Amino acid sequence: MRPRLAFASGAAAAFLAALTVSACGGGTPSGISQIQAIEADCSGVQYAGDGKASKLIVSDLPLKGDSAERSRQMNLAITQVLSSKNWRAGGIELALQTCDDSIGSTGEWDPGLCASNAHAYASNRDVIGVIGTYNSGCAAIEVPILNRAPGGGVPMISPGNTFVCLTEPSPTLCHRDEPGVYFPSGRRNYVRVVPNDAVQGAGLASFAQDIGVKRPFVLYAADDPTSRGQALSFQAAAAALGMLPRGAAQWDPNASDYAVQMNKVRHSGADALVLAGILEQNGVQLIRDKVAALGPNDGPVKLLAFDGFAQEATIDNTGPQSKGMYVSLPGKVPSELPGQGQVLVQAMREGITANPIEVFAPYAGQAASVLTAAIRKSGGTRSGTIDQLFQTRVVNGIIGSFAITPTGDPEPAPISVQRADQNFVFARTITPSPQLVAAARGG
Repeated sequence: MRPRLAFASGAAAAFLAALTVSACGGGTPSGISQIQAIEADCSGVQYAGDGKASKLIVSDLPLKGDSAERSRQMNLAITQVLSSKNWRAGGIELALQTCDDSIGSTGEWDPGLCASNAHAYASNRDVIGVIGTYNSGCAAIEVPILNRAPGGGVPMISPGNTFVCLTEPSPTLCHRDEPGVYFPSGRRNYVRVVPNDAVQGAGLASFAQDIGVKRPFVLYAADDPTSRGQALSFQAAAAALGMLPRGAAQWDPNASDYAVQMNKVRHSGADALVLAGILEQNGVQLIRDKVAALGPNDGPVKLLAFDGFAQEATIDNTGPQSKGMYVSLPGKVPSELPGQGQVLVQAMREGITANPIEVFAPYAGQAASVLTAAIRKSGGTRSGTIDQLFQTRVVNGIIGSFAITPTGDPEPAPISVQRADQNFVFARTITPSPQLVAAARGG
């Protein structure tokens, strides 16, 4: 398929108009009276097309805490793409609700909220697809609920999940029943447009070797399978490249400091510390303690991190102590996107004047484009949309050219690395070899 975008110069204004007309408490916009709204922590139903919306797309992202700005931009990109298509997928008029899977007390995604959201989507027959989640742990809860939904399951496409075991088996990263446990019907309903953590671990290890790292130490967030998987994938790839990993340890997101962990790193003789987790898991304190105990990030002990730290909040909340750290992310940074990606980024800048474009925002836009193309070819059914998602072939799309494999992953699958300064600065794009990815996956 060849999704085409044609953004008018006033696309951001159209986006803002759509938000205004559909704001909660502002009455029901014309054209969506027949849509059943999701009764959850969601926006009002958004629609700015010419006809009568008959199907509902839902975005499911963490809208509180450190993730708020990133998720706001991801929703902006989704709405931008829908606006560019005049809120249509062929002859099907589409409305949108943006839903929250995080809670205020922690600022993080919440297992109970992820489950209740998924049940709400599954039971609402107007819902034709879900764009989300960002956090893989939330997806692990939502996907099997959506998989059993009426109509052959609710299709889900993620612009942010990287946990390997959602789509692929691994003897070292996954339980024996993964990924099958996420698809109880026996039929997959989930795809993603970002590379998984085996690709990211392989790419980050390649980059670490390129900057002279020989003895990395990995810290990962406790009780978080995604973080553990990232740590293991990096270590396996580093070993395959001839590096000598010096060990791994957990960090407790609720700890007041990380002096013990930093002492382990120092005594190991490591020349780099790699963080596998997300900023919301007390990542600010972790970075501060690293610099205090082990020196600046571009010094004898370098600091690298996975994509959970690849957001401007890392720099905003940590300040100078983040300077010099490297963060990886699945896919390409906004400045390195091809033509359609640059068109989307430029249109988004009309509504984002103060902050840089977050790296996952264009991927949310690409997810929306892939989903609407699948809906158009499906005839407007859940089951048909799922079938079409797995036949996706995008040429010159927002993130470039790629296909969705039978596992639900994108191919090819590059990763990028950025360096923290006043903002994140692009360093390199890496497409690791299939052999190194297999090593990272434990194959």
